[in-house]
Amino acid sequence: MDISRRGKMLIFEIDKVIGKKDGKSFLLVRLGMTGRLVYFDKEDELWGGYSFKDKNSFSNKHCHVAVCFKGGGVLLFCDTRRFGYMEIVDESGLEKRLKNFGPEPLDKNFTSAGLRDIIKSKKTNVKAFLLNQKNIAGIGNIYADEILFDAKVLPMRRADSLSLQEIEAIYNSIKKILKKAVENRGTTFSDYVDVSGEKGEFKRLLKVYGRSGEECLCCKLETIQKIKLAGRGTNFCDRCQR
Repeated sequence: MDISRRGKMLIFEIDKVIGKKDGKSFLLVRLGMTGRLVYFDKEDELWGGYSFKDKNSFSNKHCHVAVCFKGGGVLLFCDTRRFGYMEIVDESGLEKRLKNFGPEPLDKNFTSAGLRDIIKSKKTNVKAFLLNQKNIAGIGNIYADEILFDAKVLPMRRADSLSLQEIEAIYNSIKKILKKAVENRGTTFSDYVDVSGEKGEFKRLLKVYGRSGEECLCCKLETIQKIKLAGRGTNFCDRCQR
Protein backbone atom coordinates (compact mmCIF):
# COMPACT_ATOMS: atom_id res chain seq x y z
CA MET A 1 0.00 0.00 0.00
CA ASP A 2 1.42 3.37 -1.02
CA ILE A 3 0.86 6.22 1.44
CA SER A 4 1.40 9.90 0.67
CA ARG A 5 0.29 13.30 1.96
CA ARG A 6 -1.02 16.53 0.47
CA GLY A 7 -1.45 19.40 2.87
CA LYS A 8 -3.34 17.97 5.85
CA MET A 9 -4.76 15.05 3.84
CA LEU A 10 -3.33 11.52 3.99
CA ILE A 11 -3.65 9.45 0.80
CA PHE A 12 -3.70 5.63 0.93
CA GLU A 13 -3.61 3.86 -2.43
CA ILE A 14 -5.70 0.69 -2.17
CA ASP A 15 -5.73 -2.28 -4.55
CA LYS A 16 -9.43 -2.53 -5.17
CA VAL A 17 -12.86 -1.68 -3.90
CA ILE A 18 -15.70 -4.21 -3.77
CA GLY A 19 -17.99 -3.69 -6.75
CA LYS A 20 -15.38 -1.69 -8.67
CA LYS A 21 -13.83 -3.56 -11.60
CA ASP A 22 -10.82 -1.50 -12.66
CA GLY A 23 -8.74 1.59 -11.97
CA LYS A 24 -7.00 2.69 -8.81
CA SER A 25 -8.82 3.68 -5.65
CA PHE A 26 -7.68 5.87 -2.79
CA LEU A 27 -8.62 6.18 0.86
CA LEU A 28 -8.40 9.84 1.90
CA VAL A 29 -8.01 10.72 5.57
CA ARG A 30 -8.29 14.17 7.11
CA LEU A 31 -7.62 14.05 10.86
CA GLY A 32 -8.96 17.51 11.69
CA MET A 33 -8.21 18.79 15.20
CA THR A 34 -8.62 15.61 17.25
CA GLY A 35 -8.61 12.77 14.72
CA ARG A 36 -6.12 9.93 15.03
CA LEU A 37 -5.28 6.62 13.40
CA VAL A 38 -4.55 3.62 15.63
CA TYR A 39 -3.33 0.32 14.21
CA PHE A 40 -3.33 -3.15 15.76
CA ASP A 41 -1.32 -5.78 13.92
CA LYS A 42 -2.33 -9.44 13.81
CA GLU A 43 -0.54 -10.05 17.13
CA ASP A 44 -2.58 -7.25 18.73
CA GLU A 45 0.47 -5.01 19.05
CA LEU A 46 -0.59 -1.37 19.14
CA TRP A 47 0.80 1.33 16.85
CA GLY A 48 -0.23 4.97 17.06
CA GLY A 49 0.71 6.03 20.55
CA TYR A 50 -2.68 5.68 22.27
CA SER A 51 -3.65 3.42 25.15
CA PHE A 52 -6.38 1.27 23.63
CA LYS A 53 -6.92 -2.11 25.24
CA ASP A 54 -7.23 -4.22 22.09
CA LYS A 55 -8.43 -4.15 18.48
CA ASN A 56 -12.04 -4.31 19.67
CA SER A 57 -11.61 -0.73 20.86
CA PHE A 58 -13.74 0.38 17.91
CA SER A 59 -16.63 -0.02 20.36
CA ASN A 60 -15.28 3.20 21.92
CA LYS A 61 -17.72 6.06 21.20
CA HIS A 62 -14.94 8.15 19.63
CA CYS A 63 -13.87 5.43 17.17
CA HIS A 64 -15.99 5.86 14.06
CA VAL A 65 -14.36 3.61 11.45
CA ALA A 66 -12.61 0.23 11.68
CA VAL A 67 -10.72 -1.05 8.63
CA CYS A 68 -10.09 -4.80 8.98
CA PHE A 69 -7.27 -6.38 6.97
CA LYS A 70 -7.15 -9.96 5.71
CA GLY A 71 -3.98 -10.59 7.68
CA GLY A 72 -5.71 -9.82 10.96
CA GLY A 73 -4.72 -6.20 11.46
CA VAL A 74 -7.22 -3.46 12.29
CA LEU A 75 -6.93 0.27 11.59
CA LEU A 76 -9.12 2.49 13.76
CA PHE A 77 -10.13 6.05 12.90
CA CYS A 78 -11.01 7.94 16.08
CA ASP A 79 -12.11 11.56 16.35
CA THR A 80 -13.45 13.16 19.52
CA ARG A 81 -14.69 16.42 17.96
CA ARG A 82 -15.63 14.88 14.59
CA PHE A 83 -13.94 17.45 12.36
CA GLY A 84 -12.04 14.74 10.46
CA TYR A 85 -13.23 12.40 7.72
CA MET A 86 -12.41 9.32 5.65
CA GLU A 87 -13.41 8.99 2.01
CA ILE A 88 -12.79 6.52 -0.84
CA VAL A 89 -12.33 8.04 -4.30
CA ASP A 90 -11.16 6.94 -7.73
CA GLU A 91 -8.38 8.62 -9.73
CA SER A 92 -10.62 11.39 -11.03
CA GLY A 93 -11.94 11.99 -7.52
CA LEU A 94 -8.40 12.26 -6.17
CA GLU A 95 -7.44 14.68 -8.94
CA LYS A 96 -10.45 16.83 -8.06
CA ARG A 97 -9.50 16.92 -4.36
CA LEU A 98 -5.88 17.77 -5.12
CA LYS A 99 -6.96 20.88 -7.03
CA ASN A 100 -8.02 22.33 -3.68
CA PHE A 101 -4.42 22.54 -2.46
CA GLY A 102 -1.80 25.19 -3.10
CA PRO A 103 1.95 24.54 -3.03
CA GLU A 104 3.62 22.64 -0.21
CA PRO A 105 5.41 25.26 1.93
CA LEU A 106 8.49 23.13 2.61
CA ASP A 107 8.86 21.98 -0.98
CA LYS A 108 11.97 23.30 -2.71
CA ASN A 109 9.75 24.54 -5.55
CA PHE A 110 7.92 26.90 -3.18
CA THR A 111 9.81 30.17 -3.58
CA SER A 112 9.44 33.75 -2.37
CA ALA A 113 8.65 34.77 -5.95
CA GLY A 114 5.91 32.15 -6.02
CA LEU A 115 4.46 33.51 -2.80
CA ARG A 116 4.46 37.03 -4.25
CA ASP A 117 2.53 35.78 -7.29
CA ILE A 118 -0.09 34.12 -5.08
CA ILE A 119 -0.54 36.93 -2.58
CA LYS A 120 -0.34 40.08 -4.71
CA SER A 121 -4.02 40.20 -5.73
CA LYS A 122 -5.61 38.84 -2.53
CA LYS A 123 -7.89 41.30 -0.73
CA THR A 124 -8.41 39.14 2.36
CA ASN A 125 -6.47 39.61 5.60
CA VAL A 126 -3.11 37.85 5.71
CA LYS A 127 -4.17 35.44 8.50
CA ALA A 128 -7.07 34.17 6.36
CA PHE A 129 -4.69 33.96 3.40
CA LEU A 130 -2.34 31.63 5.27
CA LEU A 131 -5.17 29.41 6.50
CA ASN A 132 -6.68 28.98 3.02
CA GLN A 133 -5.37 25.64 1.77
CA LYS A 134 -5.87 26.73 -1.84
CA ASN A 135 -3.16 29.35 -1.34
CA ILE A 136 -0.62 27.29 0.62
CA ALA A 137 -1.16 23.69 1.73
CA GLY A 138 -0.92 22.60 5.34
CA ILE A 139 -0.64 25.76 7.47
CA GLY A 140 -2.95 25.63 10.49
CA ASN A 141 -4.02 28.16 13.10
CA ILE A 142 -1.11 27.71 15.52
CA TYR A 143 1.56 28.12 12.89
CA ALA A 144 -0.17 30.99 11.09
CA ASP A 145 0.00 33.04 14.31
CA GLU A 146 3.63 32.08 14.92
CA ILE A 147 4.63 32.80 11.31
CA LEU A 148 3.12 36.29 11.35
CA PHE A 149 4.67 37.12 14.70
CA ASP A 150 8.07 35.97 13.48
CA ALA A 151 7.62 38.04 10.30
CA LYS A 152 6.43 41.06 12.37
CA VAL A 153 3.22 41.42 10.34
CA LEU A 154 -0.19 42.02 11.94
CA PRO A 155 -2.67 39.24 11.08
CA MET A 156 -5.45 41.70 10.16
CA ARG A 157 -3.38 43.38 7.43
CA ARG A 158 -4.81 43.02 3.92
CA ALA A 159 -2.67 40.67 1.89
CA ASP A 160 -2.48 43.05 -1.07
CA SER A 161 -1.13 45.82 1.20
CA LEU A 162 2.08 43.97 2.00
CA SER A 163 5.38 45.31 0.73
CA LEU A 164 7.89 43.10 -1.07
CA GLN A 165 10.02 43.10 2.09
CA GLU A 166 7.07 41.95 4.22
CA ILE A 167 6.20 39.17 1.78
CA GLU A 168 9.83 38.03 1.84
CA ALA A 169 9.73 38.08 5.66
CA ILE A 170 6.56 35.96 5.70
CA TYR A 171 8.12 33.51 3.24
CA ASN A 172 11.23 33.12 5.41
CA SER A 173 9.11 32.72 8.53
CA ILE A 174 6.95 30.03 6.90
CA LYS A 175 10.07 27.98 6.19
CA LYS A 176 11.60 28.68 9.63
CA ILE A 177 8.54 28.00 11.80
CA LEU A 178 7.35 24.89 9.95
CA LYS A 179 10.81 23.32 9.93
CA LYS A 180 11.09 23.88 13.69
CA ALA A 181 7.61 22.43 14.21
CA VAL A 182 8.51 19.28 12.27
CA GLU A 183 11.80 18.91 14.15
CA ASN A 184 9.88 19.13 17.45
CA ARG A 185 7.13 16.70 16.33
CA GLY A 186 4.32 19.28 16.40
CA THR A 187 2.47 20.97 19.25
CA THR A 188 0.69 19.19 22.10
CA PHE A 189 -1.85 21.10 24.19
CA SER A 190 -3.96 18.18 25.42
CA ASP A 191 -3.83 14.61 24.08
CA TYR A 192 -1.91 14.74 20.80
CA VAL A 193 1.01 12.30 20.50
CA ASP A 194 3.01 11.05 17.54
CA VAL A 195 3.12 7.44 16.30
CA SER A 196 5.65 6.57 19.01
CA GLY A 197 3.44 7.92 21.77
CA GLU A 198 5.60 11.03 22.30
CA LYS A 199 4.08 14.48 22.82
CA GLY A 200 4.99 17.30 20.45
CA GLU A 201 7.51 19.70 21.97
CA PHE A 202 6.90 22.82 19.89
CA LYS A 203 4.65 24.26 22.62
CA ARG A 204 7.74 25.40 24.52
CA LEU A 205 8.76 27.49 21.48
CA LEU A 206 5.44 29.29 21.00
CA LYS A 207 5.74 33.07 21.15
CA VAL A 208 2.10 34.18 20.76
CA TYR A 209 -0.31 31.26 20.31
CA GLY A 210 -1.97 30.35 23.62
CA ARG A 211 -0.31 33.29 25.40
CA SER A 212 -3.16 35.82 25.39
CA GLY A 213 -2.79 38.31 28.27
CA GLU A 214 0.84 37.36 28.89
CA GLU A 215 3.87 39.58 28.42
CA CYS A 216 5.31 39.64 24.89
CA LEU A 217 8.55 37.67 24.91
CA CYS A 218 10.06 40.00 22.31
CA CYS A 219 9.37 43.61 23.32
CA LYS A 220 8.44 42.85 26.97
CA LEU A 221 6.34 46.04 26.92
CA GLU A 222 2.95 44.81 25.69
CA THR A 223 0.76 41.83 26.42
CA ILE A 224 -0.30 39.37 23.76
CA GLN A 225 -3.77 40.18 22.43
CA LYS A 226 -6.35 37.74 21.10
CA ILE A 227 -9.15 38.45 18.64
CA LYS A 228 -11.28 36.34 16.33
CA LEU A 229 -10.11 36.55 12.74
CA ALA A 230 -10.94 34.29 9.80
CA GLY A 231 -13.20 32.42 12.21
CA ARG A 232 -10.28 31.45 14.44
CA GLY A 233 -8.72 32.75 17.64
CA THR A 234 -5.79 34.94 16.60
CA ASN A 235 -2.90 35.99 18.83
CA PHE A 236 -0.49 38.89 18.21
CA CYS A 237 1.54 41.74 19.68
CA ASP A 238 0.50 45.12 18.29
CA ARG A 239 3.86 46.65 19.15
CA CYS A 240 6.10 44.04 17.50
CA GLN A 241 3.84 43.47 14.51
CA ARG A 242 2.88 46.16 11.99
